[in-house]
Amino acid sequence: MSQAASSPVTELFADAGCEAGGCSDDPAIACGRPIAPEALVRVLPIINKRGLHARASAKFVQTVERFDAMVTVCRSGEAVGGNSIMGLMMLAAGPGTCVTVTATGREASDVLEALGTLVSGRFGEEE
Repeated sequence: MSQAASSPVTELFADAGCEAGGCSDDPAIACGRPIAPEALVRVLPIINKRGLHARASAKFVQTVERFDAMVTVCRSGEAVGGNSIMGLMMLAAGPGTCVTVTATGREASDVLEALGTLVSGRFGEEE
């Protein structure tokens, strides 16, 4: 990240513990497109040993599907639906990277909380 003045978004990425250069200072850049004004945004550091692989992606999708919300996951200018196992795997989010998750809908806040718990819990994987 640049040494420019700190912003709430910059602090959000720093608080997430993302590796230097692994995350954009602007969620719209991370997603490669503008983010809806009503969208809630959360940056999630990928900390499990194997990253967002098939099993982790499946658990992510299962979590998303429990909520009435539209979820998008972004990394390095690519955006995929949070309900797509293949799309999530194509992000190639390995250990030490971050994904930017946006959510809209009635349960947007709840789905972001659940996804944060899933990812911070290393998708339930053994270390």
